[in-house]
Amino acid sequence: MALKKKYLKTKPLCKVSFSLPKEVTNGVDTVQLVGDFNDWDRSATPMKRSKTGEYSVTIDLEAGRDYQYRYLLGESDWRNDPAADRYEYNAFAGSENSVVSV
Repeated sequence: MALKKKYLKTKPLCKVSFSLPKEVTNGVDTVQLVGDFNDWDRSATPMKRSKTGEYSVTIDLEAGRDYQYRYLLGESDWRNDPAADRYEYNAFAGSENSVVSV
């Protein structure tokens, strides 16, 4: 799993790339990136599968903020990102969410 950040020089934005390796997503047809940035919409940010089987997506996030997120594999398998900047408790799910700070 990887989390890469690229800050734009001309705008207060950061291009953040999220990825999951084949070993994590093996046998799954869909992977969604779900979080604060898309109002936790399960279908707003689908991740694309590469020829190697890795799923990835890059999104623009406003700099100077923290965003909570998780990966949704298939219909119900929620995963955190080991590459996250930190984790915060999620009272709704009784678990933690990944956090990216930009």
